[in-house]
Amino acid sequence: MTGRPAGPRLRDTLSNPRADRVRGVRALAGRSARKRSGTYLVEGPQAVREAVRFVAADVRDVYVTDDARVAHPEIVDEALEAGLYVHPVTDEVAVAMSGDAQGVIAVVTARSEADLDSLPSDSTLVAVLSAIRDPGNLGAAIRVADAVGADAVVLAGDCVDPTSPKVIRASVGSVFHLPVLRAAPLADSASLLKARGLALVAADVSGAMELGRATEPVLREPHAWVFGNEAWGLTDDELAAVDHVVRIPISGHAESLNLATAAAVCLYASRFSRS
Repeated sequence: MTGRPAGPRLRDTLSNPRADRVRGVRALAGRSARKRSGTYLVEGPQAVREAVRFVAADVRDVYVTDDARVAHPEIVDEALEAGLYVHPVTDEVAVAMSGDAQGVIAVVTARSEADLDSLPSDSTLVAVLSAIRDPGNLGAAIRVADAVGADAVVLAGDCVDPTSPKVIRASVGSVFHLPVLRAAPLADSASLLKARGLALVAADVSGAMELGRATEPVLREPHAWVFGNEAWGLTDDELAAVDHVVRIPISGHAESLNLATAAAVCLYASRFSRS
């Protein structure tokens, strides 16, 4: 593979949990270290497998314990076939690098953040997440968008870093499957999304339209679902910038749904409206 010297890729076993390399990998849990190094951490068999399969050119190193090599041989095989550096590590080293990796870790080079100019021109279903602060919520929402076949996820305004290990882990590797784009706050970027032919459909408890048969004509056309911050939802300016405000019907006593659940309900409604 271009950019990597020729030679065997399976490296010597790393056994010192206090080595500089180990500390450097561990530090990638922090945003400052990711920004400084231009790399980020991928933890766990599923996420690492998807990184190797979908962004192999960006993967710098794969670390794997003996037990993980036995349990997930395809990860090592595919990484070596792609010409990646694979480092066997002891259990102690794996834990020192990450306590959540189940013996499989990768370090990946961060690409420059893409913006709305990179939105596919033929997009018909997009998820827009505004000011999302919880990495677990963001990762889960990206996973839902991937599951329904959305064309992209747009992070509007001040959202959590999508290269956070918690985001990647919660997405179970879906961050490698579809574009995740940065955008200005929704009130400023709404016009750019509409210029791409997308109607903006906000999910909000204030909606005059209830999700169901009444929304099917809207959801059959190209559109972007808009979801607001976990604590305060969508602001008045954001609601004024969208084309439709839709509420999810709730029959029980729950006040509302969390972000990932609301995204699943709404995005699958779009999928079903087109089937």
